[in-house]
Amino acid sequence: MSGSATGTTTADVVCLGESMVTFLPSQPGRLADVPSFGRGIGGAESNVACALAAAGHRARWIGRVGADGFGDHLVDTIAGYGVDTSAVRRDPDRPTGVYFRTATDRATDTHEVAYYRAGSAASAMSPHNVPREDLLDTRVLHLSGITAALSADCLALLTDLTGPREGRPLVSFDVNHRPGLWRGSEEGPEVLLALARRSDLVFVGDDEAEEAWGLHGAEAIRAALPEPDVLVVKRGADGVTVFSRTAGEDTVTTVPSLRVDVVAAVGAGDAFAAGFLSATLRDLPVRDRARHGHLMAAAVLTVPGDLTGPPPRAYADRLAALDDTAWGTLRLGPGWTAAGADEGVRTT
Repeated sequence: MSGSATGTTTADVVCLGESMVTFLPSQPGRLADVPSFGRGIGGAESNVACALAAAGHRARWIGRVGADGFGDHLVDTIAGYGVDTSAVRRDPDRPTGVYFRTATDRATDTHEVAYYRAGSAASAMSPHNVPREDLLDTRVLHLSGITAALSADCLALLTDLTGPREGRPLVSFDVNHRPGLWRGSEEGPEVLLALARRSDLVFVGDDEAEEAWGLHGAEAIRAALPEPDVLVVKRGADGVTVFSRTAGEDTVTTVPSLRVDVVAAVGAGDAFAAGFLSATLRDLPVRDRARHGHLMAAAVLTVPGDLTGPPPRAYADRLAALDDTAWGTLRLGPGWTAAGADEGVRTT
């Protein structure tokens, strides 16, 4: 696994970033019209950590939360998935971030998100207050562009962690371009491109690459990001294109998406990253890494929230090993992750 640390580590994956308490609407509609909300958790990196822990990997989430009830809820909930939260720091002077969102797909014009994260405990993360030994004692370090947008100190931390150093773990970076987080700054796209080029494994959607960098198509994205050993370009319903370099030569692998009866279109990107990383840790072929990403994303898409238990490993392996024709006929709906029952699994 290119970029991985040698020797024994205490974690398979360390995920660094902000997790927030999220308030989910009781019914569709504008935030102004929703009468009540249910409490959950949300955070790209903690979502990945939870999914990986549920899939049987040693996952650690590192972040900062307030010394408040919302911070207690986050740490307890994430730990409940089996994630190591021992390196999470509590900030007595800054609050835990929260946000509210509507029930609609984030890609639609009707989707609303109200963030209350300015000055949050997580925004105070820096190279000086995050335990380096806990960050680097891992096979994979997973980061995202969301953290870079939180503050100058957070950006300094990511710049430091993506820098070259002896024994650096494999650095996984999900671009996660969120224009709303970069308001008041025109440097966001340039910052994200620089961080991606310093990483070993990069996830980026073709839509966000077009919005951030004006790039069209997987080949153009690869030309702008020649450094990562593995580049995963997510193309929505058209699947993913993976560029993987061996001995200086790129292999291009395209894997179609699954057809899914979507319950809620949230959390799929984080779940895909978790599935791909899980298969990477197991040293599976590139095609199967992408397929496991699709399967983990399908698990989340067929439940209401951002997180759910993944399909049992043996069951996911069986589906990932299908031939191209059988893979192309799968259609997954609610309940499909129950191994053996095949409830929610259809062919078309």
